Amino acid sequence: MKLMTALVNVALNLSIHQDNTQRQYEAERNKIAGKRANEKLELLLQKRKELQENQDEIENMMNSIFKGIFVHRYRDAIAEIRAICIEEIGVWMKMYSDAFLNDSYLKYVGWTLHDRQGEVRLKCLKALQNLYTNRELFPKLELFTNRFKDRIVSMTLDKEYDVAVEAIRLVTLILQGSEDALSNEDCENVYHLVYSAHRPVAVAAGEFLHRKLFSRHDPQAEEALAKRRGRSSPNGNLIRMLVLFFLESELHEHAAYLVDSLWESSQELLKDWECMTELLLEEPVQGEEVLSDRQESALIELTVCTIRQAAEAHPPVGRGTGKRVLTAKERKTQIDDKNKLTEHFIMALPMLLSKYQADSEKVANLLQIPQYFDLDVYSAGRMEKHLDALLKQIRLVVEKHIETDVLEACSKTYSILCSEEYTIMNRVDIARSQLIDEMTDRFAHSVEELLQEAEEADDDDIYNVLSTLKRLTAFHNAHDLTRWDLFGNCYRLLKAGIEQGSMPEQIAVQALQCSHYSILWQLVKITEGAPSKKQSLLCCLFTLDFLSNPNYFLCLLAQAFMLLCDLLMIFSHQLISGGREGLQPLVFNPDSTLQNELLNFVLDHVFIDQDDESQSMEGDEEDEANKIEALHKRRNLLAAFCKLIIYDIVDMPAAADIFKHYMKLFNELLQDQGPNLDRTSSHVSGIKELARRFALTFGLDQIKTREAVATLHKDGIEFAFKYQNPRGPEFPPINLAFLEVLSEFSSKLIRQDKKTVHSYLEKFMSESMSERREDVWLPLISYRNSLLTGGDEDHMSVTSGSSSKTGSVRSKKGRPPLHKKRIEEESSVEGSWMMRNDTLQTPGALQTPQLTSTVLRENRPAEHISVPPQMQMSWLGQQKMEEVNRKDRTGMNYIKSRSNQGVRQTVRGLMEDDAEPIFEDVMMSSRGQLEDMNEEFEDTMVIDLPPSRNRRERAELRPDFFDSAAMIEDESGFSMPMF
Repeated sequence: MKLMTALVNVALNLSIHQDNTQRQYEAERNKIAGKRANEKLELLLQKRKELQENQDEIENMMNSIFKGIFVHRYRDAIAEIRAICIEEIGVWMKMYSDAFLNDSYLKYVGWTLHDRQGEVRLKCLKALQNLYTNRELFPKLELFTNRFKDRIVSMTLDKEYDVAVEAIRLVTLILQGSEDALSNEDCENVYHLVYSAHRPVAVAAGEFLHRKLFSRHDPQAEEALAKRRGRSSPNGNLIRMLVLFFLESELHEHAAYLVDSLWESSQELLKDWECMTELLLEEPVQGEEVLSDRQESALIELTVCTIRQAAEAHPPVGRGTGKRVLTAKERKTQIDDKNKLTEHFIMALPMLLSKYQADSEKVANLLQIPQYFDLDVYSAGRMEKHLDALLKQIRLVVEKHIETDVLEACSKTYSILCSEEYTIMNRVDIARSQLIDEMTDRFAHSVEELLQEAEEADDDDIYNVLSTLKRLTAFHNAHDLTRWDLFGNCYRLLKAGIEQGSMPEQIAVQALQCSHYSILWQLVKITEGAPSKKQSLLCCLFTLDFLSNPNYFLCLLAQAFMLLCDLLMIFSHQLISGGREGLQPLVFNPDSTLQNELLNFVLDHVFIDQDDESQSMEGDEEDEANKIEALHKRRNLLAAFCKLIIYDIVDMPAAADIFKHYMKLFNELLQDQGPNLDRTSSHVSGIKELARRFALTFGLDQIKTREAVATLHKDGIEFAFKYQNPRGPEFPPINLAFLEVLSEFSSKLIRQDKKTVHSYLEKFMSESMSERREDVWLPLISYRNSLLTGGDEDHMSVTSGSSSKTGSVRSKKGRPPLHKKRIEEESSVEGSWMMRNDTLQTPGALQTPQLTSTVLRENRPAEHISVPPQMQMSWLGQQKMEEVNRKDRTGMNYIKSRSNQGVRQTVRGLMEDDAEPIFEDVMMSSRGQLEDMNEEFEDTMVIDLPPSRNRRERAELRPDFFDSAAMIEDESGFSMPMF
């Protein structure tokens, strides 16, 4: 392809020389006969002929390369080759457009827009961008645009973000070249991408939106209109258009995302805060459409977002990986913008609050502006009068509203203005203290009236207490109000509510919240004096009393539960960490009663049936939205309780009651479908995904979690075979489908334990079960395969039948006895395993048959491994010990018989008398046990003959008669000469 590019360059130069020669020839020929140079004409004709011959030769070479290589390689199986072909043909079309920029070559780029690899699609788009950048080439691209426009527009939603960005840029170039090329539907497909979470995509869509909506105005006409109406900025109509676009965006309502998308392309418009303020404050001019209430709210929201973007100089949450370091130029721009907006809104904000103080939504947004101020401007510019005007308006807003978001905005504004680093702090602190004094006096007076009237209190008394308490609670969140002692009156309200049971729900909620803030501020002031533990205990008791009373509304119960969990977290054992042992008297550890109350609340109010929830919301117009909100609230409650478990404040067994609810769906499925479970259904997939996530919690240290994982498999197997199918033993057990879920934990078993668990599984299985292959038995097959995977590496196969038995067990010299080696291997990894006892219980229906071998009836040799009675073993340890004992018993009895009667007679006698029981005892009804035995000898095997060796060759290997595996091989039917 690079050779073709070089040839195209040569052909282009030849074409240029040919054109120049042709012009020279025409100019010379057009001269009058006396001035015409015939020799020069002949030379020009000869040169033109030579250039034409060279051109024809180059074109033949290019056609050969194009048809012989490009036509076949542009759809090569390797994506890199396809990308190179498309990249080079784009160079050819741009370099030599007269020859290559036609539909015969453009079609290859258009077809490749559908390539499966994002790299190839990206090269197509970049090649087309180079063409659409040149306005002179648009006429040649018109047919291609009409043919492939829909595909290009659809690529703006490409799964590869880089491809989507380049597609949007290409659509923008098409729009610049011809506004009629794109329909309204095509433009709308790009418009909504300004709300994309991926910032490059959103910025590219913002550039398109700017070109389409904000670049088609007449600047001179706009300036003339602004002067006639007394405005200082000509951007009024453009801002109105921006507001309309924001309101008509039905997919999203995120103003911050829209502002960030347009910030790079329309920054001048978005920083025109003077025009925005004029639109909000000015009276409507005759003949001009007035902004509606909805449009005013949208404009205020957009204004606040532009202020935040200018002051913070970073994208909103979700649009970036974090705050990046600003360059010197960006830092200077940020400082200039912050000074500009501060100087403007210091004067404009009081007027805006005065106009919109009755509208809670508008006021809540406007009160966010002061947090982006450079507060030094107040003192440096001698603008204290504007500060007084702002404080006056905020006070009026506090007295007029009781909405939580408005009060929190006012509280946050006071907190920002009271920063100690600014000289205006004293002025603001005086105004704040006067406001708190008035509200505190009003609150104390209204509480007295409410408690005196008790059940006879009217709505006015309740409203007075509730409104004042809401304001104080909002301020107590951000300000230290402990010197006003709000806890005392809140305590009286809560006590009256518990004793009389007639306290309005909202008052109890706010009193609990205010008491909570009071305790936290007491903890903050610990350096001045130890806070009162009595207050924290009283608050905990109140929340517990509310939780214990089912007659209260859920809102109050949820608030009490959340606050109680927060208090338990704050005053837990971690309070004294980091050298704060002096706080030991404040540590509060919940007793078992309190833990049970918390757990019961979670079980009663978090894990509820969807049917009950839907019935409680039936008839609500916003049913779906209410369900989502209720789900979020339940998740918050569960998260608060789980934090107590994670930080060891509530005992770990409480987690079991939480986890068991995740099995509820599986149990319901078993009841509905039984063993005939649809393994492809979304419910089963969800349960398996949950099991997979639980398996990840065991971590990477398999030795540390060995006992827990083995116990989980043991209990899971017992659960799966717990209930037999009432239709008969030929049908799978009812809970057999649980093995499908249990297989997700098989990867957490170490290789040795997989064999032990597999042996334990086979004790529950009948002979017919292992031969069944119907779909209903797939959970069992899948679980067995998960146990065998990884356990047969470098060893004999457990499924290869008798051929695996003929695998060679080589003679080894100097090998220690089997039981000693096993003890040495497992003593280091089992550790505490042997210190526990987990009783093994096998269902009676599948009881392992009692062995009756004469070998077992003989006395056990003294050398056997013995475990003192006081030592307790885990289930896995018991399985391993039984396995070792079986091997040792068989080997020692074999040696004893050989010494008395001879080797061949003993073996023959054992096979004749108790062949079947010995096989059952030694092999444990599983060929996998033989594999486990061979695993012990793996490190000393020095001969590895292929299975095709004949019996005579195998007979040359003399067995170790002190090795039980050799005896097993002999009993399996192989006649090996002993000596």
